[in-house]
Formats: sequence, structure tokens, C-alpha cells
Amino acid sequence: MRREIHAEWTKLRTVAGPAWLLAGAVVLTVALSALAAAVVSCATAGCGQDAARISLVGVQLGQAMVALLAVVAVCGEYSTGMIRTSLTAMPRRTTALAAKAVVVGGLTLGAGTLAVLGSVLAGRLLLPGSGFTAAHGYPPLSLADGPTLRAAVGSVLYLVLIALLSLGLATAVRDSAAAAGAVIGLLYVFPVVILMVADPEARRLLWTLSPTNAGLAVQTTVDLASLPIGPWAGLGVLAAWSAASLVGGGLLLRYRDA
Repeated sequence: MRREIHAEWTKLRTVAGPAWLLAGAVVLTVALSALAAAVVSCATAGCGQDAARISLVGVQLGQAMVALLAVVAVCGEYSTGMIRTSLTAMPRRTTALAAKAVVVGGLTLGAGTLAVLGSVLAGRLLLPGSGFTAAHGYPPLSLADGPTLRAAVGSVLYLVLIALLSLGLATAVRDSAAAAGAVIGLLYVFPVVILMVADPEARRLLWTLSPTNAGLAVQTTVDLASLPIGPWAGLGVLAAWSAASLVGGGLLLRYRDA
């Protein structure tokens, strides 16, 4: 396994795309979080807003970068024909996919940690200027606060799981454009479609099954009782999606690809 991980790390390290995508994930996440913290308003005490979730809203943009990282990691080899060499050098295909998952997940973990820490810092610095003050019932954001720490750690895990979900889908699809379209559709189009469902019970059920809606519940720190699914349970839904995607991609890699 160590040899396979080293090979996957070498492949990603020697091309420019992954580095730019990781940097983009950090920059876009922090930038959107800072913008949200600057423009939101809490004019009165008890305004009912979730300061931690506002400061982490950039994760919804940064997830696109880590998803594309996973797509590039897989489909780049298919587009160049390098996959034949990789499978010849690493005939145990599920092991090769596991190694790729370790490398992509590890890189996402590092970038996600930087992005989330930067977002929390931006929220701590900017939210007081938007009215989120102690006088209004909002002490400065701090990772020493249990719910805020859970939201931050959960956001990092969310990004890692999105990367693994995308890796499995890319392995199954193989084509860069199709894989990117499938991933972006699942992350951004599916939640919009759910909003169009008229029946409240059906909409609530779909919400709990959506990888993004359910997974992002981990960022919520106030009014948890109103959520269709709990924070960690929601992240578990995303984990199930990621596991199913990797298993499906692994089976296709093993039995379909030459």
C-alpha cells in the first residue's frame, strides 16, 4: 500500500492542476465566508442568526474545488491513456483506488483545515462589525466553544467526504466533463430541485437524503430541533454516499476497465 500511495502522490505532485485547485479551495472558501460575515446584519439582540454557519458558508463554494481535484486525479489518467500504465504497475485495482483516495483525502484534509480556520478567523474579525456582538448575545467566535468547534471540524470532514464522493463518481464515469457535470449537479442542482418539490413531507425526506443538505447540517449551531436531521447524522448520510460511490467505482474499476 505504501508503494501505491507514493505513486499516486507523485502523479498529483508533478502536475500543476491539483495545486491550483487546492489553493483555490482555500482562497474561495475564506473569501466567500469573509464576504458573508461582512454583509450580514444583526441589528438587534436575539436576531436569531447562526454566526458559526455564516462564517463557514464559503465551504459551499470551496467544495467545488475539492470535487474537481478528485475528478482531475482520476480522469486525467484516462484522458492521456496513463491509466493503462498505472493499472499495469498496480494490478490490484482496489488497492490503487484506495491509495488514490488516501492521497486525495489527505490533501483535502490539509486544504480544508486551512480554509475552515481562515473562515472562522474571518468571522471572528468581521462579524462584530455586522452586529454580532456580546450585547446582542453573540460572543466572538472561538473554537473553544463546543458547537463552533463541532461546526468547524465537521466542515473539514464534509470537504474530505465530498472529495471521496467525487473520486468514486469520477472512477465510475471516467470522462472529465461527464464526471464534473455529475458532481456539480449533485452538489448544486439537486438541492435546488428539492426546493421545487411541493409536498412538505417529500421535500423533507429528500433533504435528509441529499449529500450536501444533510452533510452541511453539521455547521448548524442554533435551533437544532428545527433541522430535518441532526448534525452528525447528516454527516453520516454524506459518508454513506461517499462509501457507496467508492465501492461502486472500485467494482467498475476492477471488472470493467482493461
